[in-house]
Amino acid sequence: MRYLYFALMCLMLLFAGVQFNDPDGVMWMVIYACPAIWCALAAAAPSLFKYAVLRWALWGSLLASLAGVVYFWPLTPRFWTSEVWYNIETAREGMGLMIVAAVLITILARHGRNTKSIS
Repeated sequence: MRYLYFALMCLMLLFAGVQFNDPDGVMWMVIYACPAIWCALAAAAPSLFKYAVLRWALWGSLLASLAGVVYFWPLTPRFWTSEVWYNIETAREGMGLMIVAAVLITILARHGRNTKSIS
């Protein structure tokens, strides 16, 4: 799982890095940095998830990302096709938040509940 978390962290950092020329790039850099930090914690220090406050913060991050998915949901028909998301920024933003939520769900699946053995 550590390799998966590391790969997801790199992907999120890549997403954050390509936002440098976007008018609202700082906001999107923060949005993509959040799951990158969670992936780094899950890969490097999974034992920290034994603390309830960290798990609650992870759940809060997921809820915020799900709210973002609802807010930025692409209204363009067939937003998942390359000819749409390649040309329409709102479709890319909505899909980016879906990816953020999927990354956070991946971490929560392993670390989001109180378990006796942390590996």
